[in-house]
Amino acid sequence: MSQHGLLQRLFKLQEHGTNVRTEAIAGFTTFLTMVYIVFVNPQILGAAGMDTQAVFVTTCLIAAFGSILMGLVANLPVALAPAMGLNAFFAFVVVGAMGYSWQIGMGAIFWGALGLLLLTVFRVRYWMIANIPLSLRIGITSGIGLFIAMMGLKNAGIIVPSAATLVSVGDLTSHSVLLGALGFFIIAVLASRNIHAAVLVSIVVTTVIGLAIGDVKFTGVFSAPPSISPVLGQVDLRGALNIGMAGVIFSFMLVNLFDSSGTLIGVTDKAGLADEHGKFPRMKQALYVDSISSVAGALSGTSSVTAYIESSSGVSVGGRTGLMAVVTGLLFLLVIFLSPLAAMVPAYAAAGALIYVGVLMTSSLARVKWDDLTEAVPAFVTTAMMPFSFSITEGIALGFIAYCVMKAGTGRWREISPCVVVVALLFVLKIVFIDGH
Repeated sequence: MSQHGLLQRLFKLQEHGTNVRTEAIAGFTTFLTMVYIVFVNPQILGAAGMDTQAVFVTTCLIAAFGSILMGLVANLPVALAPAMGLNAFFAFVVVGAMGYSWQIGMGAIFWGALGLLLLTVFRVRYWMIANIPLSLRIGITSGIGLFIAMMGLKNAGIIVPSAATLVSVGDLTSHSVLLGALGFFIIAVLASRNIHAAVLVSIVVTTVIGLAIGDVKFTGVFSAPPSISPVLGQVDLRGALNIGMAGVIFSFMLVNLFDSSGTLIGVTDKAGLADEHGKFPRMKQALYVDSISSVAGALSGTSSVTAYIESSSGVSVGGRTGLMAVVTGLLFLLVIFLSPLAAMVPAYAAAGALIYVGVLMTSSLARVKWDDLTEAVPAFVTTAMMPFSFSITEGIALGFIAYCVMKAGTGRWREISPCVVVVALLFVLKIVFIDGH
């Protein structure tokens, strides 16, 4: 009874019309919807040459740290973990395409996270969100969604490189294609039936089938956590302060700013905690927590940390306080002892999750005003250029420039906020003086 009394006082459960049991169930529900990140993140960062077993542990640790901190400091039903999209950008573009070491890439993530923290400290963060138009925000989210989906299709072998057509359909009879597609449809069907553990079920089913057909070797279930020394603190801060990395650092900061802030508003609104302007209780504390978690993420050897929209699954079953986030964080700590299971997951088992995340992120395109070309063109340019240029930075840059060109070209100067002009000019200078040499 005394423990319940302590939790009651700490999280103000009665004031929020909830109880310990409801919050625990909500925390477990949220955990089931987002635990896929501990299997997917090591695979993505592993493509950059990072130790996958170490990344598995740091992913669990930073998800636990961010979620528990959010619960204790901000008392909000919001869980945190490494961001999907930015991990792919780091691994496949910054390290893979641009050729930087993963240590320098981690440095870029650190500086981007530090920039986000400074924007939060100096209260610039919400000014930027309020002044960057919806069409560009949707374009950024949707473009990252297409980028992630493309990585999922590639990892499953559904699309392959082609000299004649750039990309082509892979061997549709191969194990990886069939199981990758099966994994995606398992998620889509279960999610449409409101089954919260859809992604986890898909990864388990496709991995078990891979085990049965000999693609996967069983290495056990439990073990002591692997060492995180191969990735802990392996961040090249000086190497990342390279003029060629300026656009990358800015992109990490900008995307994380929209992603986390938008999720916080969305989840608190669903929980009935936000007002009509999107403001919610302890907003300042929540923004500090997600900024500090991102900085800690880079130093611990994982990608940018963000608030997870999957938290809304816990809210939908009654979660209203930070106790939900704390329960989710504690469950991530327990997963650390399941590293052999994470090592067994083949690329095609995680591919379905990547494609599904793409579906969710591109769904916001429905909100673009397609009958207004000054809004539609920037949204389309931002969305299309991310996968087609294989760069989130270029998509953001060309989207901001397109917005200014369309508004100015049609005489609608007053609709261009100073924030958009400044960002567009910075990207123009980058293109002229950095990319042009």
